[in-house]
Amino acid sequence: MSYPQPTNAASTGIKLDRDKLLQIARRSDAPGLIYLAQWTVGLSLTASLVWLSLGTAWVWPAMLIHGIMLAIPSYSISHETCHRTAFKTRWLNEFVTWISHLIYLEEPLHRRYTHANHHSYTWYVGKDCQMPFDTPVGFKGWFIEASGIGLMRFHIIVMARLLTRQYSETMRAVAPPAKLSKMTRNAWVFCSVYAVIAGAIVAGISWPLWFLVLPRLLGMPVMMLFTIPQHMEMQENSPSIIESTRSFSTSRLGRFLYMNMNHHIGHHLYPRVPFYALPALEEALKEQLPEPDPGFLRTNWELFVVTLRRSLGLSTKAPSIRQAPHMITEGGGFRPVARRTM
Repeated sequence: MSYPQPTNAASTGIKLDRDKLLQIARRSDAPGLIYLAQWTVGLSLTASLVWLSLGTAWVWPAMLIHGIMLAIPSYSISHETCHRTAFKTRWLNEFVTWISHLIYLEEPLHRRYTHANHHSYTWYVGKDCQMPFDTPVGFKGWFIEASGIGLMRFHIIVMARLLTRQYSETMRAVAPPAKLSKMTRNAWVFCSVYAVIAGAIVAGISWPLWFLVLPRLLGMPVMMLFTIPQHMEMQENSPSIIESTRSFSTSRLGRFLYMNMNHHIGHHLYPRVPFYALPALEEALKEQLPEPDPGFLRTNWELFVVTLRRSLGLSTKAPSIRQAPHMITEGGGFRPVARRTM
């Protein structure tokens, strides 16, 4: 099998005037700094809910709200800084990538190199090292992904491999050899921070538990529901980003939390376009792109129903979301196409 290098606008056949693209992709520190300020205010407000509800049963819904505010933007910012598009200033981008990856729980260099591979070989079986579930996915696979169990398992395995220098074939394939020791150093720094937090909790300092650890765990499933639609039920082994990737509509709050990554087709077509320019990018390309799938809740509901029906041997045709043709069956078993790589 031959693989495109890379999968992007050119491999998809998308055309955009070069001057228009340069205008859209112009970078600035201001939008990223504004986002950080807004996120800080949001975290302060949700943390206040946790503080006011400590000692009552209301602390659990408060931690869930705080966890959503903590988990989704930490994913979004760590992803954006991974691309080095969150800020124009390099040192600012790298500083924020460290902080956001500490919350996201993945060593940043490992994330950067595996994610570059994901963009180069988007949804290509045997090449894309960020395929988080088997395809086609059944209910069990959906649950493991939506609960966050799959991602947490992956993070633990990656961290353990980096700590012990037991680098996987994927790590050696995607990262320059000189970077492996730096990844190990970073993993030790990260785990030292996590150990200090754990030690503080054991010593009776409870605020990290209520404001960081438990909210981060509670917010993870909601974070996963934002990422699941990106490629689930889409076409493997296609050079076309339109066939392998999904955009979906969402609310203003959803767009904020997810840093416009619901415009996921545009992001994969032109990965160097910053988060704040993705709506303008997809607007410029709207005549060449499919309509976004209908809403965060409806898209996730239809994906859930499809995976459940597949496991029950029922029809897997979704009412409104896009699906690759081979994902649609009238019942019975289904032929596995790819195993997860995360």
